[in-house]
Amino acid sequence: MKGFIKTVLASALGFFVALIIVSIFTVGIFAGMVASVNNSSFELKEKSFLHLKLEGLLKERTTTDPLMELIGLYNNDTPELGLDDILSAIKKAKENDKIRGIYIDAKAFSASTASLQAIRNALVDFKTSKKFIVAYGDYYTQGAYYLSTVADKLVLNPQGGLDLHGLSVNPTYYKGLLDKLGVEMQVFKVGAYKSAVEPFTSNKMSDPNREQLLGFINDIWGNIVADIAKSRKLTAQRVNELADKLPLLQSQDSIVSYKLVDALMYETDFKSYLKKLTGLEKKDQLRPATITDLQDVPLKSSLSKSMDKIAVLYAEGEITSGSASSSSNDGITNEKYVKEIEKLKDDENVKAVVFRVNSPGGSAYASEQIWKAITDLKAVKPVVVSMGDYAASGGYYISCNASKIVAEPTSLTGSIGIFGMFPNVQGLTQKLGLSFDNVKTNKLSDFGDITRPMTEDEKSILQAYINRGYELFTKRCADGRKIPIAKLKEIAQGHIWSGTQALKLGLIDKLGGLDVAVKEAAALAKIKDYSTSDYPEKTDFLTKLLSDKKEQLKVNLVKEYLGDDYQMISLMKKVKNQDYIQARLPYIISVR
Repeated sequence: MKGFIKTVLASALGFFVALIIVSIFTVGIFAGMVASVNNSSFELKEKSFLHLKLEGLLKERTTTDPLMELIGLYNNDTPELGLDDILSAIKKAKENDKIRGIYIDAKAFSASTASLQAIRNALVDFKTSKKFIVAYGDYYTQGAYYLSTVADKLVLNPQGGLDLHGLSVNPTYYKGLLDKLGVEMQVFKVGAYKSAVEPFTSNKMSDPNREQLLGFINDIWGNIVADIAKSRKLTAQRVNELADKLPLLQSQDSIVSYKLVDALMYETDFKSYLKKLTGLEKKDQLRPATITDLQDVPLKSSLSKSMDKIAVLYAEGEITSGSASSSSNDGITNEKYVKEIEKLKDDENVKAVVFRVNSPGGSAYASEQIWKAITDLKAVKPVVVSMGDYAASGGYYISCNASKIVAEPTSLTGSIGIFGMFPNVQGLTQKLGLSFDNVKTNKLSDFGDITRPMTEDEKSILQAYINRGYELFTKRCADGRKIPIAKLKEIAQGHIWSGTQALKLGLIDKLGGLDVAVKEAAALAKIKDYSTSDYPEKTDFLTKLLSDKKEQLKVNLVKEYLGDDYQMISLMKKVKNQDYIQARLPYIISVR
């Protein structure tokens, strides 16, 4: 017996000793990783340049996850660039004497028009520093080319290509497929231009939708052409003529003769040219500073001893009901953003808030909750909305009551309308040989049953509900913008507008980017010395490393397993979890 007890105690002691050793070893690894991150801070050298690599997908903000990178589940197939990081890097490059200029490195790049315009405007502002901007590309996407035309010298690889073709919108229509499956989408909406339901009820565009889309993309393309023409010293008519030639399929010499680029060079020759621009000798190594490198370099113009702050609250993605963690990137949920707004309202150091909205809309209910939070915030301190690529439908709903609204000329806004969709799968169940029956206590006890078509009473009640939602939406917009309700309804009807069009209609107050919105907020708050802070706050390396990663780990494992099929599964999940009543756009327009 004594021997047994000794054995048990020895085993227990061995276990605890091993546990202590493993714990110390694990802490040591984490400490080493943190130390590695902290000690890898970038040192900016003289005669450096900002290496602006345009590759992947542009988003408002991005965050990296060290733990996901560590275990190999970080997706690098489609790199993501943060608009906030790019704009910050360009500002830092402008004011830092160690940086001689910017090298625009054009790769496969996709972004929406307002974000492209914001970056281009920042590059135009950078040129006032008299530092150089040069661009090089093996292949210029249309968006990357639009940005690159601001360069002093625009260079193409002798075997490269340049894409300039104009804009188009190509919605996918599902009615034919649904008919074959035996599924009917029962639609309830307000607004002749509210086209989000069309893919489920038609095989082609309606005339009102075609009209609004054509007007919108013509306005956007007009802005792009005007900027290219000015930079390349061409007329707008000539730029359109060249776009009709499809430069991508023309010879490289022709692209030079068209004056779309300045020269043809291989990358090695271009880098020698870059050395001369930065003042380096042939034997010297180039000294690039990437967007990531400059994150550790302070922005001198933002340094302030004042405790006064202007908060920039980023809201990107679809608007949905419910909650999400404050550090997640799951779009705009009402519970998460109401909490963020309330914290900013109660923070005495925050003197004004810039609400950066980049959303095609979503849940009408969630939009109303965020609208109320913004209204309460505005009662305490100024709120200026800065519209990104989209602030439409629900995105406009949460913006309309701000103190002021600022948008890029190419922002997509408006789409003031509401719709609801209920599927009727009776045809599908009959094909499958399924049948259903029920008992109920009241006439409408089984309201929402998707195995049968709605009754006329149900349709009437639901349409009345949609109408009340539209009346509330238009009242919010009319009150917030101080526009008579009758006039507001004339420009509502679900119609989309560009920022330029919205300014003329009174839906926004001023054209400009995030920097303009910050200045407007400072003026309304009557402060001159202030700093800016971004919200929701990005979590630091150690916090991310030690936080609960179970949900994120599951998502990344599923992504890894499903590959390209993940997007389809994700879309199906979103549709399943969405509210039936929506205020949203049907599609996203990107410039590639």
